Amino acid sequence: MLTCDDYLTPVTLGEAFDAMENHRGVYRLVAGATDILPWAREGRAGDVHIPVLIDIAGIPELNVREVAGGNVRLGAATRFQRFLDDKTLAAALPLMPFCAVWFADDQIRESATIGGNLVNASPAADGTPALLAHDARVVLSSRKAGKIVQRTMPLSEFATGPSNTMLAADEILVEVQCPALPKHGGAFEKVGHRRSLVISTVCVAALVEIDATGERFADVKLAVAGIGPVPRRMTAIEEALKTKALSSAILEDAADSAGDLVASRTRQDYRREVVRGFVLRALINAALRAGASTKLISREFEAKYA
Repeated sequence: MLTCDDYLTPVTLGEAFDAMENHRGVYRLVAGATDILPWAREGRAGDVHIPVLIDIAGIPELNVREVAGGNVRLGAATRFQRFLDDKTLAAALPLMPFCAVWFADDQIRESATIGGNLVNASPAADGTPALLAHDARVVLSSRKAGKIVQRTMPLSEFATGPSNTMLAADEILVEVQCPALPKHGGAFEKVGHRRSLVISTVCVAALVEIDATGERFADVKLAVAGIGPVPRRMTAIEEALKTKALSSAILEDAADSAGDLVASRTRQDYRREVVRGFVLRALINAALRAGASTKLISREFEAKYA
């Protein structure tokens, strides 16, 4: 059970920083709180008492959703459900709807925020590899000498290990920024220990752009989670595929090399096999959604992996 003495709901960043300063050392920031509530229950953390919870979900800067000038701005309190019901957002970030479908259920998606998912820094997070594939950057805010200041970093540098990030004690993750990729096709593959509300064992995110002929990779972005301490891009595979003609053989080669990235402590053979299959399936589905010619992949191969 999770208990607290005070539950604060600041409506501006200034009020949030006031609350953080006034309760230094005894507070915790929450937005959707979909990670902290399961953690604070018997069998995981047990009974947890946090003196002050500061709910920042209502701050306007954390609820921005903007697609303009080839870029996307997402406030950190953006709910995962928005990738399914906001058509403009889904078109600009074509991988995120497939990630969101896998993200728990409708009720949790209406509460779970992208910022919370990133700050939680789970090695098997769903949102992190999907946003990594979208070349996301995170915007972190703090207050210095009475002024609110920001710093920005690539998402690839944000998580440093399980439950550890570059977020300083006096900072709030306020925004995620990505380039819009409307010409890409997206795919997301995930497996876990149960059939519903699946918590990932392994997940793979893919974005593919096909050239004008419909026969070659113009761009490939791949990310994986659950095989090491932090989610990561699969840059070597990306580079090996770019500009190459689409074929069953080149997809098989890419998938075979994916297993070499497994660095988890347990079930390594299982994870290698899962990653191999997921990379194949994600690349096929993303390529087809990007307009790839179906004649370049045998029907048997597509039927097996798509």
